[in-house]
Amino acid sequence: MYSQGTKGLSRIKSRIQELIAWADREICMEPDEFAHRRGWTVARTGFGARCYRDPRFDQLKVTARVPEEVS
Repeated sequence: MYSQGTKGLSRIKSRIQELIAWADREICMEPDEFAHRRGWTVARTGFGARCYRDPRFDQLKVTARVPEEVS
């Protein structure tokens, strides 16, 4: 039996990682494009999972609370 040793194994692992990355991009392609067109940030959080954020949320200000008068 012919064995390629660890060099062959690392090539197989590398190819599997490439296929997983390709599948992840294919799964999330449409939502990612939608987000990018709107200027949102996209963070990959796992296989097939993304976190989308509109940077305009950072521009929102919280209004100061007016203390209630107690009589």
